[in-house]
Amino acid sequence: MPTNDIACPHCGKSFTLDEAGYADILKQVRDEEFASTIQERMDTFELQKKTEIALAEATISQHLQAEATKKDAEIAKLNADLANSTTTQKLALAEAMGVIEKERDALKVELKHSELEKERSEKALQDKYQTQIKDRDDEIERHKTMKARLSTKMVGETLEQHCEIEFGKIRATAFPKAYFEKDNDAREGSKGDYIFRDQNDAGIDVVSIMFEMKNESDETKTKKKNEDFLAELDRDREAKGCEYAVLVSLLEADSELYNSGIVDVSHRFPKMYVVRPQFFIPIITLLRNAAQNSMEYKSELALVKSQNVDVTNFETELEEFKSAFSKNYDLASRKFQDAVKQIDDAIKDLQKVKESLVGSERQLRLASDKANDVTIKKLTRNNPTMADKFAEQVRDE
Repeated sequence: MPTNDIACPHCGKSFTLDEAGYADILKQVRDEEFASTIQERMDTFELQKKTEIALAEATISQHLQAEATKKDAEIAKLNADLANSTTTQKLALAEAMGVIEKERDALKVELKHSELEKERSEKALQDKYQTQIKDRDDEIERHKTMKARLSTKMVGETLEQHCEIEFGKIRATAFPKAYFEKDNDAREGSKGDYIFRDQNDAGIDVVSIMFEMKNESDETKTKKKNEDFLAELDRDREAKGCEYAVLVSLLEADSELYNSGIVDVSHRFPKMYVVRPQFFIPIITLLRNAAQNSMEYKSELALVKSQNVDVTNFETELEEFKSAFSKNYDLASRKFQDAVKQIDDAIKDLQKVKESLVGSERQLRLASDKANDVTIKKLTRNNPTMADKFAEQVRDE
């Protein structure tokens, strides 16, 4: 490997370096020179930058000062123009200001009225909501009180009595011809609680409802659901020939569905509803009124059915007449054919008699003709005896 002899510039002593060491020292010298050069240029650039900034600041300051002076002059001119405005302009300005102030005052008054109206409306709404809340609380409390009176020992019975009392209050005025009694007929294996029927003056059922009452207190361990009683209620409705079925229930007391009002469950069983006790009378009224609207169609249907019965009876009698007539016709036809045959046979016999008579008549005519041809002369021709007899007779005469 080539070497280089290096002399120290301070002591004059020489030492030897290989190429790698020499290159390393040379790199260090160059890096120091490059860094020194860069630093010098940065210092020069920084000084130039500061100089340019100072110059720009001075220029901007001069420009702003000039602008400020110009604005001051314009303001002074405007102030002078304002001071020199005519009295008319001042009056016009004052009048315009007066109009604006009046409009402002009117708006303030209107705003005040609006605020008062808003306060009154808010108070009225608040009172209304408070009243509704109080009514709702009273209703809830009433139901809680009624529910609290129900005990496990009186399950069903108290609710039934409640419905009986509610119906009894309006029976005379709203349902004077209605039947509402307990279902005591268990021949089909089960029975509902009550049956309601209402008829018109003609004795036709307007509406019929099978009722089931279900109640359960909070202390009851086994909680039942309304769903548990629907199938049996439907069977009772069909067995007793009722058109509708209604479950009056206090079960599932926290259910929003059943607490909302009359619940139609006809998607499960036909013409069936579940109601709370407070809707017992309304459901009867609704179903009865709806049925009354259809009574005209029921009457027409009954008339058509009766007409169909008359037509059926007429058709039956007609068929019987046709059958009897057919039998009589067959008998008469056979007798007629026999008579015709007898007549034909008689005609044939008469024809034979006729032919015989015609033959006899012809023989008689021939005989007559022969008789007419008989003369004494012919009789005595070739008969001298007879000629003598006739001659003798003539002489005697």
